[in-house]
Amino acid sequence: MNELYEVWNQDLKKAIEHAKAIGRYELADYLTLKASNDAIRKESIKWLFDSVLEIVFAFNRHGAKIKIEQKEKHRFKFDKRHLSGSVLRLQQGVRCLSIEAGWTQSPTDGIMRGGALAYANISHFGFKKKDEELVLLKYEERPQWFSIDGEKHRVSFNVKSFRKHFEVFLG
Repeated sequence: MNELYEVWNQDLKKAIEHAKAIGRYELADYLTLKASNDAIRKESIKWLFDSVLEIVFAFNRHGAKIKIEQKEKHRFKFDKRHLSGSVLRLQQGVRCLSIEAGWTQSPTDGIMRGGALAYANISHFGFKKKDEELVLLKYEERPQWFSIDGEKHRVSFNVKSFRKHFEVFLG
């Protein structure tokens, strides 16, 4: 996967240089912005998953025996959009906690509305009412995850926000 990512970055750099060389500065700016946003998305999703894994490792050190499954190439629906990204599944007995995170990557996937960089679903098997949707936005010039509570109301989401999910997950 890293080799493919490196090849993609090299091709993208060549495309940006070529666009500048032929005077297509708007295309070069677009490709530069896309590359920057994709890097922000990847790092923000990595932070989300790493935060969960830190909590899981702490529980497992104390005998929780939580099973971990992570998949990098994952497609899922978020509202009417089709997103590509990653999924992290935690399992303990019959309980399952899943975190899906990604973004639209082609025109047929839908539109990222309201300045969203990425979306995430946190879902509890068998406890639908405890599920939560997240949106990644630039806030005060840095990326930040927000819980989507209704159409306009958003609440900051951080490591402490996972507590309620682990309380449901671990029963």
